[in-house]
Amino acid sequence: MEWKHGEWPYTISDDKALLDEDKICAWLATTYWASERPCEIVRKSIQQSLCFGLHHESGQVGFARVVTDYATFSWVCDVFVDPAHRGKGLGKWLMEIVIQHPAIRHTNMALATRDAHGLYEQYGFVRREMMRRQAGAV
Repeated sequence: MEWKHGEWPYTISDDKALLDEDKICAWLATTYWASERPCEIVRKSIQQSLCFGLHHESGQVGFARVVTDYATFSWVCDVFVDPAHRGKGLGKWLMEIVIQHPAIRHTNMALATRDAHGLYEQYGFVRREMMRRQAGAV
């Protein structure tokens, strides 16, 4: 699917063929949550998830990924807007599209953030304590 926002020169697409995986790897390498994630793992995560690319006429400028079973649960993650395109409401628009996507809008959605609570609370996300299970733990 593809979405356009009025007169903006931006589109959002859930077509993975349009994603610039090299750019996504570079962006995520600058984040606190994925800076140590190897690019091969980023690529595999894209293959196994519902993904959204935010595109400008100059190329891809944003990304969001959703891990989901498409029935009951969705985990929104890796939300990123290129710094050169921030401050225009693009992150809000991207979140609106993600939470309203017909394949997952009926699911319970979760996400984790250290610094963007205000943004996500606008879309009904609530702060809760969560316990994290380490990979490989029994």
